[in-house]
Amino acid sequence: MIDTDKAAIMVVDDTPQNLALFSELLRDRYRVIIANSGPRAFELISAGQRPDVILLDVMMPEMDGYEVIKRLKSDRATENIPVMFVTAKTEVADEELGLHLGAVDYIYKPINPPLLLARLQTHLALKVATDILRNRAESLEEEVSRRTRELRAIQDVTVLAMSSMAETRDNETGNHILRTQNYVKCIAETLAKHHAFQEQLTPDYIELLYKSAPLHDIGKVGIPDAILLKPGKLTSEEFEIMKTHTTIGYEAIVRAEQSLGTEVDFLICAKEIALSHQEKWDGSGYPQALAGRAIPLSARLMAVADVYDALISKRVYKDAFSHETAVAMMTEGRGTHFDPEVFDAFLRVQDEFAAIAARFKDD
Repeated sequence: MIDTDKAAIMVVDDTPQNLALFSELLRDRYRVIIANSGPRAFELISAGQRPDVILLDVMMPEMDGYEVIKRLKSDRATENIPVMFVTAKTEVADEELGLHLGAVDYIYKPINPPLLLARLQTHLALKVATDILRNRAESLEEEVSRRTRELRAIQDVTVLAMSSMAETRDNETGNHILRTQNYVKCIAETLAKHHAFQEQLTPDYIELLYKSAPLHDIGKVGIPDAILLKPGKLTSEEFEIMKTHTTIGYEAIVRAEQSLGTEVDFLICAKEIALSHQEKWDGSGYPQALAGRAIPLSARLMAVADVYDALISKRVYKDAFSHETAVAMMTEGRGTHFDPEVFDAFLRVQDEFAAIAARFKDD
């Protein structure tokens, strides 16, 4: 049983005699709010007179009861207030319309006071139960949302920490991680407009790509300094060791997953990119010599981003190439080094690549 002393009942009726009758009947049990029209009811609600239940007449000037309930149900602030029609309209069609518009009850005039009070008490009790369930659902939704934000923050921190390890080993890469991360997102968003890629390149997947991209060179933590930081061309033996950064990175991520005892969705792209971003469309890449669409899409995207950034960046063993020179050099690899469709998407957004490079330029 609810505490009826705190329940507020709004009576909306244009007839003074009816308002007086309802007030007399209800005032000993409830706090009664009187409104002699629909507009007046909304004025009172806007002023803070929020009722727990509304007893609503149908036939009123200016705004009839049906219009009043439509407005109540269309406003999130009032949509959950129970409405009981109390009216002289006794046709079945009228009652059906009232219930269809969202009323919880439909009572005919002249009223039977004991029946009205009993049904009003029932709807107040139902409202209390409904409010409790709604509040619990909202609290649960808020908690789920909070935990989701927390999980995403943990994911971001994890990726940042892991990628930073690789960056500290290779101090000439500078903002390479930030640039390639944005390059990949840029191409993916463009390619997502192509019907052949729409199903895979969803907004959620693109966000996953964006977060995973910084881990493409995580395996460099396992490459000896003498090779990783060598200020000249690598020997064939040294290059074979350098190539292992792909498998080292992949295996590091796999071991991290195994320590959790389960495969982690947000690391799927990271594993693909770490292992396969050096594969080439014609099968001449490494470490698995994959070709064509056997190369994961995430890695094909990263291949373009990584090569572009390597070409436009200064290294101890080379000067930076201009954007135009880099694009011209990469064009020669369309269909051999790079997936043709991915590369064509790159060409469409090459100006955005140049803007990203300028935004995250190395100091």
